[in-house]
Amino acid sequence: LHLVALNLPFSGDMRADFQCFQQAQLAGLTSTYRAFLSSHLQDLATVVRKTDRYHLPIVNLKGEILFNNWESVFSGNGGQFNIHVPIYSFDGRNVMTDPSWPQKVIWHGSTANGIRLVSNYCEAWHTADMGAMGQASPLKTGKLLDQKVYSCSNQFIVLCIENSFVS
Repeated sequence: LHLVALNLPFSGDMRADFQCFQQAQLAGLTSTYRAFLSSHLQDLATVVRKTDRYHLPIVNLKGEILFNNWESVFSGNGGQFNIHVPIYSFDGRNVMTDPSWPQKVIWHGSTANGIRLVSNYCEAWHTADMGAMGQASPLKTGKLLDQKVYSCSNQFIVLCIENSFVS
C-alpha cells in the first residue's frame, strides 16, 4: 500500500479525502486513496481495509518500504520509520527536502495507536482557526504519530494512504 503526500501543505481546514482521491487520479493511480487522518467518522487505524492490514507492506511512491504492514504503524511506538526512506508527493517530490513544505510536520489528529483525538483534530479538519488545535508529528522525530499539538492555522504535510490493494 502506497503512502503519498498531497502536492501542497494544508491548514486544518481541508477536504483531505477528496484531495487524496483527486491527486491520485491526476497522477494516474487507479486505487483508492484516503487521508492519513483520524476524522469524526473514523479512527486513522481503521482507514485501511481489514483484509489488507497485516500482509501488505506500506511503501512510498517508488515502492521503498516504510513499514512492514499497516498494523505496525500503530504498535505503540508512534509510527517509527526509517527517515532515510523518502516520502514523496503525488507529483514525485520528497516532502522531507522540498521547500514547498517549509515545515516538515504531518497532520494526523490521532493518538500513537491511531485513535481519533476529538479535542485535537481541527474540528474534524474543518477549521484553520488559530485558536483550534490539531495533533501532528514533526518528521525529524522519525515518527508519523508523534504527539505534538499545533494551531490549525499551520500549513503542514498531509499524507494519503492507499486504502485497499487492487492487483
